[in-house]
Amino acid sequence: MKRIAVSLFTAILLFSNSYSQFSKQARDSIYKITVGDYQNMLSQLGITSVRPGVSGMDPKAPDYANYDESKANPYPNLPDPLVLKNGKKVTSAKMWWKQRYKEIMEDFDREIYGRMPQQIPKVNWEVTEVKNDTVGKFKVITKKLVGHVDNSACPTIKVDIQLSLTTPADANGSVPVMMEFGFIFPPGFKIPNSGNKTKELSWQEQVLAKGWGFAILAPYSVQADHGAGLTQGIIGLTNKGQFRKPDDWGALRAWTWGASRALDYFETDKAVDAKKVGIEGHSRFGKATLVTMAYDSRFAIAFVSSSGAGGAKLHRRYAGEVVENLTSSGEYHWMAGNFLKYGGPLNAGDLPVDSHELIALCAPRPVFICSGEVGDAWVDARGMFMAAVGGGPVYKLLGKKDLGTDVFPKVETGLMEGDLTFRQHSGGHTSGPNWPTFIEFASRYFK
Repeated sequence: MKRIAVSLFTAILLFSNSYSQFSKQARDSIYKITVGDYQNMLSQLGITSVRPGVSGMDPKAPDYANYDESKANPYPNLPDPLVLKNGKKVTSAKMWWKQRYKEIMEDFDREIYGRMPQQIPKVNWEVTEVKNDTVGKFKVITKKLVGHVDNSACPTIKVDIQLSLTTPADANGSVPVMMEFGFIFPPGFKIPNSGNKTKELSWQEQVLAKGWGFAILAPYSVQADHGAGLTQGIIGLTNKGQFRKPDDWGALRAWTWGASRALDYFETDKAVDAKKVGIEGHSRFGKATLVTMAYDSRFAIAFVSSSGAGGAKLHRRYAGEVVENLTSSGEYHWMAGNFLKYGGPLNAGDLPVDSHELIALCAPRPVFICSGEVGDAWVDARGMFMAAVGGGPVYKLLGKKDLGTDVFPKVETGLMEGDLTFRQHSGGHTSGPNWPTFIEFASRYFK
């Protein structure tokens, strides 16, 4: 098991933006602490071995990921989002909200993403800079903010959430805002365009062209993206630097908490129409985006890009990234400790819920699930589409439109007529080509 932990940790984290920035000495320290934390959780669960994940890097490797559709559905039977645990069918919106919604949420809390502590320190938002600026041809006002988390209960752990908010300088009143899980650039840094040879506008410019604003939340300022950080950040602060328990929250849930605290601030800022705040993220931040949308009903719309395993992709799919990758030492910190069971004594078929029910928790609000094609097979676009299909009945029960089909669409063919939507662009692992489609979709809701 130790050999597995080393290989997966190295393969995954060497390509992590949050990991590669450190010196070799720091990486060695992160690795050592992570392995210790990982082994502690396995010990708490009584797990002595875990199955290895798959590799997405080398097609010639014996552990290369599966992309053969005939082998991709070993557990084809999904839990029914509209059947209660006692076997009764959910036949009304009232039954959904009063009973089934709570059942599903409990399973996600306990087994997949973890529970937030009942008592979490308050966040005091400070505006550190207000600047008149330009983004492309658009005149804007940008605010830099820091969310100081009260650490009086554990002064050795400090959490300062980094957030920026940009709104049109000529706005008459409050505007819709799209918030991205992303990176806040240093002073003087100019946002580049998409890099596309057709000179398409950056996503920020596209948003501003609609008269909306945009915000950037730095998730790593909330919680580090490695297991060594679990005794730091907001998770470490609430645990006072101690190890997690098996049902404690992981990094995805912590990033979600950070997004909710940003929305708390937006509700106090007259420049923002807080009823029209959307959330967007790509790859691991796509995972966080879907979790955020499911857990905080105040977010109006979600753009879930290439989220893959732990996001919109069905856990029961054996294609691209799989459950065993999520339960490795390179990714386990995203999830609740209890999730490790499904890479050890249990398997994906034993999960009480799956990602189609995470999508269902977002209903009736609009959600756009998407990915690329070339170079993006790891996130399993078909598995995410199947999850969207599986969540559709809840949207219909609540009076909204689902995808309208269970036939996987051709690349560049968006299923955009409903409130639950899907598109796969022909490019690689990037959200860029899907932004124009999303903005057109969001325009239906952001009048």
